[in-house]
Amino acid sequence: MSGRITLSPRLAMAAGLVPRGTVRLADIGTDHAYLPVWLLQHQDEEFYLDRVIAADLRSGPLDRARQTVREAGLLDEVEFRLCDGLEGLRPGEADVIVIAGMGGETIAHILAHAPWRDWTGITLILQPMSSMPDLRLWLQEHGFAIQREELCREGDSLYTAFLVRAGAMGPLTLGELWAGENRPGPLRGSWLDLWLARVERALGGMALAREGGDPSRRRELEQVRQELAEMKKEWETWQQ
Repeated sequence: MSGRITLSPRLAMAAGLVPRGTVRLADIGTDHAYLPVWLLQHQDEEFYLDRVIAADLRSGPLDRARQTVREAGLLDEVEFRLCDGLEGLRPGEADVIVIAGMGGETIAHILAHAPWRDWTGITLILQPMSSMPDLRLWLQEHGFAIQREELCREGDSLYTAFLVRAGAMGPLTLGELWAGENRPGPLRGSWLDLWLARVERALGGMALAREGGDPSRRRELEQVRQELAEMKKEWETWQQ
């Protein structure tokens, strides 16, 4: 097969969350379709995709996706959909839906406007580029559970990805909304440092603002800072 794909660390992280046994997959916002092509190129007896849908909002990215698929010799195995989010998918067409490389608020908007309400049996692989606290809160409030989170480094940047299914999720603390649940891992310390720095910048900006900004927002950020610092100390004890 020609056109072998090598994934970036960010997309490889998302690919690693796709469960074995997946047979129907949709990649929303597919762009170049690197992820679905890579998955098709790595099928085996335990992982065989019967249906793959590559969807994008704009024709330009979808044309790039078609070109990638054509070069890989996989045109017969991928369906292309020009659509806004999930609006071009019918219920039951995918048991795994990947939404990667978008802002967290955009991902929440896509999920909120899906043409179905029953998410039973559907696995979501979400890779937000921003607004992670907003996405975690939306998932918590709308009947979704984050069952697994991963981190990766690509260049100088850190990225996260979620494996999500329908179900109750226990209430997350403010710190967990910002940085996810605490756990061991070589990148976790740097991830917490990143969010601590963002909180400090936000608090610094409020201190410079006229009248010190919104007091309730300041108290919330101070609580986030405290919880993130406690997470960092816990992570450091795991490294000893």
